[in-house]
Amino acid sequence: MTGHTMTPDALAASTAAEDRTSTIAAPLLEARAVGRSFAQRGTGGLWRARQTQLAVDGVSMQIHPGEVVALVGESGSGKTTLGRMLLGLTAPSSGQVLFRGEDVAGLRGEAWQRFRREVQVVFQDTGGSLNPRHTIGQSVALPLRHNRGLDAAASAREVDALLEQVGLPPAHFRHRLPHELSGGQRQRVGIARALASQPAVIVADEPVSALDVSIRAQILRLMAELQRERGLAYLFITHDLGVVRALADRVLVMTGGRVVESGSADEVLERPQHAYTQRLLAATPVPDPGRQSVREASTTQRLNA
Repeated sequence: MTGHTMTPDALAASTAAEDRTSTIAAPLLEARAVGRSFAQRGTGGLWRARQTQLAVDGVSMQIHPGEVVALVGESGSGKTTLGRMLLGLTAPSSGQVLFRGEDVAGLRGEAWQRFRREVQVVFQDTGGSLNPRHTIGQSVALPLRHNRGLDAAASAREVDALLEQVGLPPAHFRHRLPHELSGGQRQRVGIARALASQPAVIVADEPVSALDVSIRAQILRLMAELQRERGLAYLFITHDLGVVRALADRVLVMTGGRVVESGSADEVLERPQHAYTQRLLAATPVPDPGRQSVREASTTQRLNA
């Protein structure tokens, strides 16, 4: 059989295609059929086993480098429990969580430290997630020392750079305490602290739900800018479809511990297939068509750059 010799251009195109396929096939963070059950309070006794409640039921999902995934559902849908499993804070009762193809449950030593550095979280509770006795500079410096091993001088320089990047002038905010800041300012500190470890993915659990509407837009715009500049991946856990419209590339809709619908943001929001998704959308206020979303504004900015 006569062999077929590829031209240099064809070889380069083939290699590029293989690279793209490899990238698509290699998720950064993945859940494979994960489930989590909890013992129910007030059940069980001397002769009876405690009853359990299934919070997450066989969910599979992937987060690829640089993409924004929204996990949407009402309170009690299981989305926060799924997020905690992806963060390594809650162990699955069944299934696996994988980080760069490795089971998180088996990570030890440097592999575990890398996971803790590269997978960070921004919490909903801007006050409770910061030590009230630590200054803002101390809170942001903590991961710089523990996760990146920077000395005091290098940490101080990096703290100032991070505060500047999230819109908090360091000379004014470095020595302040959390109670002296507004909710939006504390959330900016939480974002700076997450960025300090140089993460590949940030799990944001209802990051703007406790903020005023005008402040929400500012925080979402900041997170969109950081995602573009740093190539971050996000998992947004939210019940707010406005957040999905603003930022998400893909959407997963959860109810009763299961994913009932998934797809691109445009597909799910414009052509929802599941009745639960349709109800969520019907209960969401229609946005002002004259206002440009964060995602649209970000795209426009990239095209005009």
